[in-house]
Amino acid sequence: MANKKIAVLVGSLRKDSFNRKIAEAVQSLASANLELEFLEIGNLVYYNEDLDHGNPPQEWTAFRTKIKEADGVLFFTPEYNRGTTAVLKNAIDVASRPYGQNSLAGKPGAVVSVSISALGGFGANHHLRQSMVFVDVLMMQQPEAYIGNAQSLFDDQGNVVEDTKQFLKTFIDAYEQWVNKF
Repeated sequence: MANKKIAVLVGSLRKDSFNRKIAEAVQSLASANLELEFLEIGNLVYYNEDLDHGNPPQEWTAFRTKIKEADGVLFFTPEYNRGTTAVLKNAIDVASRPYGQNSLAGKPGAVVSVSISALGGFGANHHLRQSMVFVDVLMMQQPEAYIGNAQSLFDDQGNVVEDTKQFLKTFIDAYEQWVNKF
């Protein structure tokens, strides 16, 4: 089986982001058939259609190319005010524009929401899924990944605790099966 290239977008820019830590744990648990590549989204200028005419920013062009080359996309999002983050929404806007040149279209995707609240980023998870319907990302339905109380999911050395690790392994294995359907 050929390796599948998976673009990983983390919607938190915080240095000690729980979302990044969970994403890194998922990367370490993925089979050798998946190549997870973290794409930087904090450097993307806010989407402005005027900038797409002529010579778009180099960061947009490089980002779009990476998305086009990917076989799938994994999203990790915190929840801000019951929605996903501005930086992640901006990355989606950049990747899906200009109109008619959506680099996300038809790709299998999945979302993990990670939050310090007990709800596990439920609002952000569903907010992101709404945008994915429009940009034609084929989102994995099960298992859903709402990870709450994130601050309690790591041991003293910063490693993901065993129960969470087992869930993340189940999640990434299911995602691999999802990607292989396409």
